[in-house]
Amino acid sequence: MIPAAIPAAPFFYIAMPSKQFRSLKAGGITPFTATDFPGQLAAVIFVQGCPWRCGYCHNPHLQTRTAESPIAWSDVMALLRRRTGLVDAIVFSGGEPTMDPCLEDAMREVRALGFKIGLHSGGTHPARLKQVLPLVDWIGLDIKANFDDYDAITGVRNSGAPALASLHAVLESGVSHECRSTIHPSLHSEAQIEQLAHRLAGMGIRHYALQVFRPTGCADENLNSARQAGFPSAALIERITPLFDSFTLRKH
Repeated sequence: MIPAAIPAAPFFYIAMPSKQFRSLKAGGITPFTATDFPGQLAAVIFVQGCPWRCGYCHNPHLQTRTAESPIAWSDVMALLRRRTGLVDAIVFSGGEPTMDPCLEDAMREVRALGFKIGLHSGGTHPARLKQVLPLVDWIGLDIKANFDDYDAITGVRNSGAPALASLHAVLESGVSHECRSTIHPSLHSEAQIEQLAHRLAGMGIRHYALQVFRPTGCADENLNSARQAGFPSAALIERITPLFDSFTLRKH
C-alpha cells in the first residue's frame, strides 16, 4: 500500500469479525493525521488486500484478503461519526483500496457524513478507480517506476499497464492529485528516476514527490540493510525540481 507522506502504520481497533454481506474490508484505522491529505485534517481507513508484492511495502500484513473483515464496517462508520467536526476528510488507503468491490459504496456512505474523500492508490484496478474518481476530492497515486520496469518492483507481470491506465484516468478526471514514487538504490538507478520524472512532467503531472525508502514495516531484509547514503544525489534533485510546479523529496 500510496500528502501526504507515506501513510503512518495503522492504529488497530479490536473488533469481532464482520458478518455483514458485501461491505468494505477494513484492516486498520488511523483516527487522526495531518499528513495524508494535503491541507486537511483526516482519518485513514486502511483497506485490506493488494494484488502486488512490492518488496518495500510498509503494510505487508494488509496484502492478503481474509474471509472476514478484520474490522466490521459498522464499527468503522461508528468511529467516523464520532470524528465529525474533528477531522475534515477520510482517506482510503491500503493495501490497495481499488481492489475492494465495495469501495464506491463505502465512499458514498462516508461522503454522506459530510467528509471530503482522499484516496491513496497504486493504480492496480483502473476501471474501479475511474468509477470512484467522481467521489474523490484528492488522490495520491503511486508511480512505482518507469512503466516497462514495473514487474521488477511488483513481482507481477505486465503490472505497468494498469498503472499507466490509472494515471491516464486521474489526468482525465481533473481530480486534484499528486504522483509519488518510493525509491531505493537497489531498485531504481538515478537515470531511471530522472527518465520517469521527465515522462510524468511530459504527461502533465504538476505535483510530484520522491519518497526515499524507509525500513519501517518493511519485511524485506535485503532492502532494509542496503546502504542509501547520498541517495538520491543533490544533482539529481536539482535537475528534477524545475520539471514540476511543486516537487517534494521525502526522506523521513
